[in-house]
Amino acid sequence: MAEHRTTNGNHENNAINELDKKIICALQGDFPLVAEPYKVLAEKAGVSEELFLERVKAMEEEKKIRKMGAVLRHREVGFSSNVLVAWKVDPERLDAVAKQMAASPSVSHCYDRTTAPDWPYNLYTMVHGHSREECERIVAGLAAKTGVEERAMLYTKREWKKVSMKYFQET
Repeated sequence: MAEHRTTNGNHENNAINELDKKIICALQGDFPLVAEPYKVLAEKAGVSEELFLERVKAMEEEKKIRKMGAVLRHREVGFSSNVLVAWKVDPERLDAVAKQMAASPSVSHCYDRTTAPDWPYNLYTMVHGHSREECERIVAGLAAKTGVEERAMLYTKREWKKVSMKYFQET
C-alpha cells in the first residue's frame, strides 16, 4: 500500500491556520488509490477538491509543505531483495550520474553524501529486485550505463517498520 508523506516547514511568522491543518491531516497516511484521490482527500478535510488543491499549492509555495512523496512497502509488492549501493563518483560528474541512476525504475532513492577519509563513496542508490541475483544485474547495468565501477553493496537484512511523521493529529 502506498503512503503519502508531507513535511511541514518550520518558518517564523508562517502560521498554519485551521483549514491548512485539516488539509495536512488529510494528506498524511494512506493515499487513496482511486481515479480522483484528491477529491477523496478534500472530502476528508471537508472542502472542495478545487480549494484543497489550491491550498496545497499555496502551502508548497509558502514552504509550509516542503515535500510530498510515496513510501513503497517493498516486500508487500514482491521485492524480496534490496541493496543500498554506495558509489564513488567523480564530483564533476555527480549530478549527471545521479540523474541517470535515478531514472532507473529499480531505484527508489538516489542521493549524494559527503565522503570520509575511510569511506570514499559520495552517491547512494537504493535498488530493489525479486532476488539478490536480479539486484546484482541491475547494479551491473547501472555501472555499465554510467561508467562508474567503484561501489559498495549493502544488502537489507531486516526491514524496519516505516512510519511517517504525523502533524496536527486529530483526536
